[in-house]
Amino acid sequence: MSSLTSAARLANPLMLWADVALKTQEMLLSSGSVIHMRTEQMARAGLAPSAADLAEFQLMGNEKLAAAGESGAAMVKQWHSSHVSLASRALQHWLLSAGAFLSMAGSITPAQAAERGDAFVKASTRAASTAGQLSGAAVRIAREGLKPIHAAATSNARRLAELRA
Repeated sequence: MSSLTSAARLANPLMLWADVALKTQEMLLSSGSVIHMRTEQMARAGLAPSAADLAEFQLMGNEKLAAAGESGAAMVKQWHSSHVSLASRALQHWLLSAGAFLSMAGSITPAQAAERGDAFVKASTRAASTAGQLSGAAVRIAREGLKPIHAAATSNARRLAELRA
């Protein structure tokens, strides 16, 4: 798939949510595999873990903390760069739409009602369009937050599978 096709596909919020779902599934499958392998290692180590076991157990904790920190930072960065201004704009358009509706409701003549009705439709369309963009912003936040956790889980699954082989 070309990068242009991939970029166009990921511009659609529905496709972004599908991508997040697939990455989440892959991360969950990898996590299950990692949990299984590490649990077996802990059981084998018992009460007298080797130096290699202790290093792996410490790595496990450090990786979780690092992935959680990276995930939180990525979501905050994405939220700050897109969601705050978009939510503010959505609220502004909604308020303008409400004002246009009240203006239309206060019309005295049919011509005034038609003119104000047109302004209300335009303002409502802008408000709906901006509100619709919020889903795209939300999925981008989720997607950025998932990346570090997905990367840690899938790389651990590969590494531990290679050690096991």
